[in-house]
Amino acid sequence: MKVKTFALVAFLCFAGVALYAAEDANMGTWKLNEAKSMFGSSAQRNHTVAYEAAGDSIKVTIDGVGADGKALHNEWTGKFDGKEYAVTSDPNSDMRWYKKVNAHTLMFATKKDGKVVQSGRIVVAPDGKSRTVTSTTTDSMGKKNKIVAVYEKQ
Repeated sequence: MKVKTFALVAFLCFAGVALYAAEDANMGTWKLNEAKSMFGSSAQRNHTVAYEAAGDSIKVTIDGVGADGKALHNEWTGKFDGKEYAVTSDPNSDMRWYKKVNAHTLMFATKKDGKVVQSGRIVVAPDGKSRTVTSTTTDSMGKKNKIVAVYEKQ
């Protein structure tokens, strides 16, 4: 009896996470539309951003290029609950959080050594085909850059 109850609870939890992920407007792969975007001179460009379910969490994988032209790749796994989770393989940040505002909007911030280096808002269009990331970054020299990055769903 305990095994059946445990199996049922585990299945319902997994199904709930899968349903949540499937209905979340942010989920999927997004490709940068540079023609519609605006970057500061020292800002990195995230060419591809992918959101996918990872157990009861969300995994975000980012590929792009830094201001120096070098390829960048980083990953974050966590929840959209406003709590900080570790970023891996990013020389510019070590922690990141996302917080769901509504069905189409996330707030986020990234930190490096305890200091906020980027903060902003992600808004998915009502049709779910594009999203706009508006953020402010602070580079290692303390210079602030405003970024407006427009992505199209793949």
